[in-house]
Amino acid sequence: MLKLKRKPTHPGEILNEEFLKPLEISQSQLAEAIGVSFRSINELVNEKRNLSSEMAMKLSKYFGTSPELWLNLQTQYDVYYVSKYISKELNQIKPFTR
Repeated sequence: MLKLKRKPTHPGEILNEEFLKPLEISQSQLAEAIGVSFRSINELVNEKRNLSSEMAMKLSKYFGTSPELWLNLQTQYDVYYVSKYISKELNQIKPFTR
């Protein structure tokens, strides 16, 4: 497993800081453009919601990126936090050997 020196950035922060702010797009404008609720964008930006595969597809279409960009951000974030949450359990698992 890759050991990160810092916590991964939530995809909502990337969305806000690298796309919405520089392009001067409001959360409402984005929500309307991709056919989702304002709440879903707002919760994503405020890191109260994880990014779904469907949202990754919509964001990639709108911003001209790949869905993998968004999904990889979410995966890195998830793996980091889940590994911290269950670290004691993980340490008790013995790797399979023949």
